Amino acid sequence: MTESNETGTQPAVLYAVEGGIATITLNRPDCRNALNLAMCEGLQAAATAAAADADVRVVLVRAAGPVFCAGADLKERKTMDEAQVLGRRMRGFFAYEALESLLMPVIAIVAGPAAGSGVEIASACDFAVATPAATFWTPEAQWGTVGATQRLARIVGKRLAKDMMFTGRRLTAAEALDVGLVTRIVAPDSLEEEVANLAASVAKAPPLGMRLAKRCIDRGIELGPRGALAEELLAIEKNLARSDWRAGIGAFGGRK
Repeated sequence: MTESNETGTQPAVLYAVEGGIATITLNRPDCRNALNLAMCEGLQAAATAAAADADVRVVLVRAAGPVFCAGADLKERKTMDEAQVLGRRMRGFFAYEALESLLMPVIAIVAGPAAGSGVEIASACDFAVATPAATFWTPEAQWGTVGATQRLARIVGKRLAKDMMFTGRRLTAAEALDVGLVTRIVAPDSLEEEVANLAASVAKAPPLGMRLAKRCIDRGIELGPRGALAEELLAIEKNLARSDWRAGIGAFGGRK
């Protein structure tokens, strides 16, 4: 386990790997996991560690305590001048990008409210699992600031993203499921079992095929149909040349 230390308090982010499954934990429960500079740095460091570890097959992003992330740490921001605020915002962008650019699947486990930066973190993952206690809120514009304007709109559509941003509307877990912001809702008493089974299912898959599939989906969304098809054909050629694809097909064919 590695930790990102926050001066004078508990580590802001925890990172652990077991059986090919890396877990990144937001660890400021006393502050509702509000995103501060230490947490930004910790998220980026954890993502960098996962990227450098060839044994990591899947990454889980979750939080300590009942709140996933209450958004930016406004107490920290009140102590900053404009240049410091901009620098801290940039570190947040670097952290989201580090998660989003990981080659292996990244899954958010949202077991409580996610606001602002929390929505950004969940949106930077490949998909999200939620409990019924999860809610999603992007109040930045109502607070007179700017943020969470990019990834959310690409997932739920610009009209709903604007409704949330302009009015302070909060999505319930069920509403988030309906619009694709989360892909599964799991009861709290079965969450750990569900997450363990989900992570194990991803981790046991051939890593090259998994990473190529992720790349094709991510890049294909940004391309036209012809460009997306070309991306998939390149991935197929790479997979055929570099992986033991016959063994994978044989193993799949033998399952009942």
